Amino acid sequence: MSTTSPTCLPPPTPQHPGPLHLTTDLRVACQRIARRARFESTAELAPHQVAVLGRISCGPATAGDLAEWEKVSAPTMSRTIAGLVDAGWLTRAEDPDDGRRFILTITDAGRRVLAETRKARDAWMAERLDTLTAAEIERLEAALPLLERIATS
Repeated sequence: MSTTSPTCLPPPTPQHPGPLHLTTDLRVACQRIARRARFESTAELAPHQVAVLGRISCGPATAGDLAEWEKVSAPTMSRTIAGLVDAGWLTRAEDPDDGRRFILTITDAGRRVLAETRKARDAWMAERLDTLTAAEIERLEAALPLLERIATS
């Protein structure tokens, strides 16, 4: 019988030398950071709602666009959109070029709640960064371009 919980991830450790070790440890560390930032700093919005508001804050979009960007099914995105519209954070207007589609736009209230959520996430991260030394901060800053390249490739 195993004493390890099936939902408990072991801490990142160098179990394998070379790139395999790095891929596992980097993936797990990034997932943990993202999960903690999402759930510990989001009071009013669920993480998937933040993602949708963030996308639409850059410009209007359709439900299909959002589902594709977020890699979710159309029904899942429709439920998310309905909740955001009901909360007053998105508006839905008929697409003038295609009456079957709707154009979604973020409202001022949606921009406010998104900004508050981002501010809370930044504060959460700042608390963690405050525990690092100046040398550790420099190492993180040097790694950012590499992490960004991995994230966008």
